[in-house]
Amino acid sequence: MSHLIFVYGTLKQGFRNHHINHGERLPGVFHTVAALPLYVVGPNHLPWLVNAPGQGEPVAGELYRVDDAGLARMDELEQIERPDWYRRQPLQVRGEDGRVWDCEVYFGAASRLQLDPVHLGPLPAYTQAHAALRERALAAG
Repeated sequence: MSHLIFVYGTLKQGFRNHHINHGERLPGVFHTVAALPLYVVGPNHLPWLVNAPGQGEPVAGELYRVDDAGLARMDELEQIERPDWYRRQPLQVRGEDGRVWDCEVYFGAASRLQLDPVHLGPLPAYTQAHAALRERALAAG
């Protein structure tokens, strides 16, 4: 079975966890239909999309067609069984051609925003500059 997964952070092409993502990328950039808050949180500067429609703005990302094994790898990375972590939930995204796609996304638990420092956000996209914040924090010790 295949699944459509919207990725907005480290699973995107060119980011540190893309090697986990064995899905087939659909061409183009996609944006969430709903405005949603995307933050950079915690000591690892993780991208954290919260399921709070109407807050933030449409978030940019990539859409992948993923098989069951690939989905299991992503679920493991995103630690969906841990409380206060990520949950895979339905989402609608819009392609560059205006087409709306039904897919799933990993939403971060809103409670994490009280547990970990929020470094940035809400943001319209997680970029390489945001990813570099993690590397700087690790280098600083």
